Amino acid sequence: MAQGANLTADELWAKLEAAKDSKSLLKKHLTKTLFDSNKDKVSKFKGTLADCMRSGCMNPDSGVGIYASDPDAYTTFAEVLDPVIKDYHKVDSLNHPKPDFGDVDNLGFGDLDPSGELIVSTRVRVGRSHASYGFPPVLTKEDRVEMERKTVAALETLKGELAGEYNPLTGMTADKQKQLTDDHFLFNDSDRFLREAGGYNDWPTGRGIFFSSNKKFLVWVNEEDHLRFISMQMGGNLGEVYTRLVKAIKALESSGLEFAKKDNLGYLTFCPSNLGTTLRASVHIKIPKLAAQPDFKEFCDKLNIQARGIHGEHTESVGGVYDISNKRRLGLTEIQALQEMRTGVEE
Repeated sequence: MAQGANLTADELWAKLEAAKDSKSLLKKHLTKTLFDSNKDKVSKFKGTLADCMRSGCMNPDSGVGIYASDPDAYTTFAEVLDPVIKDYHKVDSLNHPKPDFGDVDNLGFGDLDPSGELIVSTRVRVGRSHASYGFPPVLTKEDRVEMERKTVAALETLKGELAGEYNPLTGMTADKQKQLTDDHFLFNDSDRFLREAGGYNDWPTGRGIFFSSNKKFLVWVNEEDHLRFISMQMGGNLGEVYTRLVKAIKALESSGLEFAKKDNLGYLTFCPSNLGTTLRASVHIKIPKLAAQPDFKEFCDKLNIQARGIHGEHTESVGGVYDISNKRRLGLTEIQALQEMRTGVEE
């Protein structure tokens, strides 16, 4: 249970105001005037400003510090969320283009590392939200179960290399959990930022993992976002990984799933950092010499790519292997985001 779950908006504001050393985007952009004019508003899904700001107030060391209570929060609390979104995504205006995945039959690239000496693995993922449900802070247990049911029905329509099995977390055996954790497939409830945002309410009800028979396509159900679609494989064949993901997205859309979107923001997600294309393409690549250079971060920034440890954000590299991904997700198309990652990796 989140520690701040029962605090009022005014009590949360007092905590934020007292956090003088906080560097979060919530602290930077939420003024008392903005707080006062928004604290009593309620979204279509019954979300409040308190739901949005709770995690950042309880965790003053947050980077972003604010989540959306539901898809409509991006409209209801736009004057609070928009400055955070612009700052995080480094854009002057919020004018996201329509989705464009490019021509997957003629991408013009395939394997980024034919020798197999540098790239260990390749992954592309997107987040998606069911259009008719709120995000974790406003969801009931019944909502989660219903969402899981609708998702599983859609996943069961997948054919060919995308076909697979769904593994609910509820009732999962210890052996199965260990196997999925060892395979790096299983997500957990250990993130304190997400916990305070309500991300683990009713854990593990309504949550699970789908993966294709060849383990190259995964879907996380009700982890942070309603849905995370992940395509991955060993080696550097970005063309194959991306094509598989696009085919899966289109197949699931045609099965009847409707995803939350907003004209100027693209696909809507729980955390404002994932908006737009929601696409994160990455490779695990061996670059010990380059990474040791003092200007490595500057090199990455110039190419709009991000370097992380192989276990995700805030982790260290292991054996000179880094996770390199596209940094920008908002204000460009899916194929453009992918191409930024590709050209960065090639460089």
